[in-house]
Amino acid sequence: MKSILILLDSVISIYIWILIINAILSWLIAFSVLNTSNRLVYSLLDISYKLTDPLLRPIRNFLPNLGSVDISPVVLILLLMFGRNLIFEFLAPSMF
Repeated sequence: MKSILILLDSVISIYIWILIINAILSWLIAFSVLNTSNRLVYSLLDISYKLTDPLLRPIRNFLPNLGSVDISPVVLILLLMFGRNLIFEFLAPSMF
């Protein structure tokens, strides 16, 4: 059971990094630092979008429109960290 918790923690940490990379890529594209006509940039953006959009879409529908500012990745990161802390607070002490 301890191995499953460690694996779950690792998966959540990797997903948080994917969210951060997705946000940075979108900022770089918005400020015209990166061009989406480049196949590598487009591929990276497409992969990160496909990995993050299923969880970000419901949050974006729930949050009010703030113009060009998208805080849904921040909300999702906070929710993932909260969930990870809950798991380790309630499940991990019984294992040690």
